[in-house]
Amino acid sequence: KLARLPAHLREPLERFSAVSQELQRYLLIKTAMSALIALVIGLWVALLGVDFPVLCALIAFVCHFIPNIGAVLAAAPAMLFAFIQFDLIQSLVVGAGYLVIGTVLGNLAEPALMGRRLGMSTLVVFLSLLFWGWLWGPVGMLLSVPLTVTIKILLERSADWGWVAILLDSGENAPAAIPAGDKQV
Repeated sequence: KLARLPAHLREPLERFSAVSQELQRYLLIKTAMSALIALVIGLWVALLGVDFPVLCALIAFVCHFIPNIGAVLAAAPAMLFAFIQFDLIQSLVVGAGYLVIGTVLGNLAEPALMGRRLGMSTLVVFLSLLFWGWLWGPVGMLLSVPLTVTIKILLERSADWGWVAILLDSGENAPAAIPAGDKQV
């Protein structure tokens, strides 16, 4: 049905579709990384013999959607369980595991994967987190990548602002420059 619409009505819907697909891709990557982190955390806590490893994994999954402070929020209950069940040393070992897992998967692998998949440089992903977090606090941090991806996609379709999209790009999927006479937005 969309193909039969007049071009002036179809074009905005096609732009919206592209933005929607990119945001869905982001959410898929974020959910997959959260699930992987939760699985590894659950195994780590179970290996150490801490009670409630499934609960710790579930908390890690949910908290991973909160940039920066999510890792701390996820680690606190598991460290508390380890401290109550064992001692301070075991609690610190649990915390060290969270730190290593969060650093490797959450801070290195995820931004690199998102940068490649979303066509944004890792630096832009990080800077967008800082900017939107500064602007809107924790909600801005949670929405930082979807907002930046949306802006990048819209800029890619603009003759006047397409150069900004090229700056945001990782370089691997650089958008082709739009000729000056072909304004799309």
